[in-house]
Amino acid sequence: MERNPCPWGSASGLSGGTTIGDPNPWGHDRFGQSLAVGDFTGDGKADLAVGSTGKDVWIFKGGFTKTGGAAGKLRLDAKIEPGAYPKGAVQLAAGDFDNDRVDDVVVRSSTGNFVYRGGPTGPTFQTEAGPGYAGALTVADFDRDGRDDLAVGTDFLDIFDQTAKGGYVTVFYGGAAGVGTSRRAVFSQDTAGVPGADEPDDSFGGSLAAGDVNGDGYGDLAVGADFESMGSASHAGSVWVLRGGASGLTGAGGQSFNQDTPGVPGVNESSDLFGNAVHLADHNKDGRADLSVGAADEDSDNGAVWVLRGSTQGITVTGGVSFGASSVGIGKSGNDPMFGLTMPGT
Repeated sequence: MERNPCPWGSASGLSGGTTIGDPNPWGHDRFGQSLAVGDFTGDGKADLAVGSTGKDVWIFKGGFTKTGGAAGKLRLDAKIEPGAYPKGAVQLAAGDFDNDRVDDVVVRSSTGNFVYRGGPTGPTFQTEAGPGYAGALTVADFDRDGRDDLAVGTDFLDIFDQTAKGGYVTVFYGGAAGVGTSRRAVFSQDTAGVPGADEPDDSFGGSLAAGDVNGDGYGDLAVGADFESMGSASHAGSVWVLRGGASGLTGAGGQSFNQDTPGVPGVNESSDLFGNAVHLADHNKDGRADLSVGAADEDSDNGAVWVLRGSTQGITVTGGVSFGASSVGIGKSGNDPMFGLTMPGT
């Protein structure tokens, strides 16, 4: 039986924990390949959503203890097409899109992004946010109206999608009825204020992260394009930070970073894939989110991670650092650790 251990935090780090068993071990593989935490039943307790290669997403009810596990479980059968690749619930995300104090859950799969509204008996289907397979999604309140918004990255386009050549991000704004499929905004490298130019196969939107980088209370969005070419360096990669505001996310004042940006450690090289992973979190407790960037193919697949600080003006290169696999004791060249890579669903 596949199990998903849940360690507990403490002043000295993670310790102990409880184990969540797979309720359907014969129905799927990779139980735990995607996770999300939120109060999906509205009882005031944090629940755990767990995905796998199957269409069954399990909601384990809050009330977790180190010895007692979950208080119960609910099964959500997502609208996932059997046999499609990648399989199952590739990514899960939680957000309160209607401000009813009950979290909703989003299931990203190879066939679509499905939003389920939380409720006392568990999440129920509301809508599909963008057809087809998305490279990434994330949740934040970009306009600070009290309702979360959903950002979906469409990094690889089929021949019928003429929205942009190199990928784009769609923001579906929350509303009284949940995710607002009627109020949305689309961002690409051709959007006013977004640095760069829309070019084929950049993979803009292949990775996403949300956080408040300047401490103004509005969610901001980090966007990775790991196939972006910089000069003669193909697939070198780049990252953008777009600002939130009273009217929602905007390209105005957008920032971009790559390894040739002055102050960013390193140098652009072909196939580095800078931006294949992005993350926003406040590492130094100054009230502003810092930007972490992964480049899995840096230094012949050894991989590396960069951290750039948040500031009142946005992300700054001042004090920026980078570190590779060897600095944390992971194998060197020849073992291809791809440090900084995130797999689907993380």
